[in-house]
Amino acid sequence: MRSTPPNRPVRRGLRRAGAAAIAAAALVFAGFGTAVQADAATVSSKVTWTATPCATPKHQGELACNSYRVTGGLTAFQKQQAARTGVTPKAADAATPSGYGPTNLQSAYGLTSAAASNGSGETIAIVDAYNDPNAESDLATYRSYYGLSACTTANGCFKKVSQTGSTTSLPSSDAGWSEEISLDLDMASAVCPNCNILLVEATSATMANLGKAVNEAVTLGAKYVSNSYGGSESSSDTSYDSSYFNHPGVAITVSAGDSGYGAEYPAASRYVTSVGGTALKTSSTTRGWTETVWKTSSTEGTGSGCSSYDTKPSWQTDTGCSKRTISDVSAVADPATGVSVYDSYGVTAGWYTFGGTSASAPIIAAVYALAGTPSSSSYPASFPYTKAGTSALNDVTSGNNGSCSTTYLCTAQTGYDGPTGWGTPEGVSAFTG
Repeated sequence: MRSTPPNRPVRRGLRRAGAAAIAAAALVFAGFGTAVQADAATVSSKVTWTATPCATPKHQGELACNSYRVTGGLTAFQKQQAARTGVTPKAADAATPSGYGPTNLQSAYGLTSAAASNGSGETIAIVDAYNDPNAESDLATYRSYYGLSACTTANGCFKKVSQTGSTTSLPSSDAGWSEEISLDLDMASAVCPNCNILLVEATSATMANLGKAVNEAVTLGAKYVSNSYGGSESSSDTSYDSSYFNHPGVAITVSAGDSGYGAEYPAASRYVTSVGGTALKTSSTTRGWTETVWKTSSTEGTGSGCSSYDTKPSWQTDTGCSKRTISDVSAVADPATGVSVYDSYGVTAGWYTFGGTSASAPIIAAVYALAGTPSSSSYPASFPYTKAGTSALNDVTSGNNGSCSTTYLCTAQTGYDGPTGWGTPEGVSAFTG
């Protein structure tokens, strides 16, 4: 059994902006500051956030979710809006979205055309622990706000089951994991709005129960399975690989972790696509966006590293790690450049901004879904490697998530690196095979 990764604090507290930043932001919010014009950076309110409750397991042997909820300040999305409109942004509240939405994410990753045309008939499975009783209604609010088609039990688009496949005998409800579930469902919707969504809720956050939920998702026909949780590695991992994650023809994505440099499982499984995290901002480049490695501190940022137990898959050829290297690819995860989510269970019902590699894992699962059904004998984790170094992936070349003796395992560089893998999607061609 396992618990949280060694580097993960028992409870991450709120990050506090400096006094000068708070004072300046207060003037702006009160109407006494200078109105924002083309440069939104003149708004000096630092983003603050806290770990979602499921990031601290309640019971021995449970895994942690990999997500944060923004609690204050101006996100990258709000600054982007201010730069475009010249209107002074307001402090984040639950009344309106303050994070990136579907249009932003599709634009950032070259997916606008594919998201409009692809995904019909494909099913993305979201595997999480415990029950979110408001999952369907919260998803409906998110999709309605952004003009996405309805995805409900009634129209066959949405289905929620337990790890045994029951639609009626569900796990106990949990507010922390409900936040995680809302994040995952909304990211799958944002990137692949035409996809069906299957939510599989494990009885608890142990690897055994979450693994059974993965198996149930595959049994029910999902070809894309997102997992936004992890824990410290153990000698049992290779047996978990064969029991839960060896599913040829299924794209299984796993968040790389939020504790900075260091490997965790199941991101270290040789059968999954391990997904790192970036900070995503608009830019004046041809792409219109720029990304760096997500790092907040030495103990917070995207995970990466060299597995202690898992064998290196044949398609992975980096030489600084004799076993499996994390990550393969990446997507947005920095809470300061976070994504918009609607949630109502255990919190004030409304809009929140989330970050963590819990955001990037379902985004990449949805990209696989846009790319189309993998061949039955394939391991989709290998697909991005066939497009390595091409325009099919945005190479992330700056930033780090800590210090390490083998530099590329913790520092971005041209080509492959641990924190971001081969980069982020630019369209779907790196996710087909």
